[in-house]
Amino acid sequence: MKPTILVADDEPSIVLSLQVLLQKAGFAVRIARNGEEALESVAESTPDLILLDAMMPRRDGFDVCQSLRADPAYQSLPIIMLTAKSRDVERQKGMALGATDYITKPFSTRDLVATVRKYLTPDNHQDGAPGGAAEPQP
Repeated sequence: MKPTILVADDEPSIVLSLQVLLQKAGFAVRIARNGEEALESVAESTPDLILLDAMMPRRDGFDVCQSLRADPAYQSLPIIMLTAKSRDVERQKGMALGATDYITKPFSTRDLVATVRKYLTPDNHQDGAPGGAAEPQP
């Protein structure tokens, strides 16, 4: 089964390019166009990774990240903030709120796919930590 990536971004051209790029790289892709849709999508079915834009309507990416990290069920869900905000203070804010990584736009498509793959590898889990094995899917 293909790993599922939730792309949460309100810019249609970026959503389309990420969808095509990630599908070509072998991933299943779901789309959320604002922060509330992102949270609803995760609640319906947890993706394997989230690409989360910082600036979105109806709850920004920082708020979505913080909300997900507040729920123990999503503590290990990789969240990559993807944003045009490149100042160090935004990066620090994203990481402090629980983002797994932070990529600024414009980005290299090759680097983005490599980063996504890095967080989806089975050996990315903490050494010997409980829950490191993949859980069976229903």
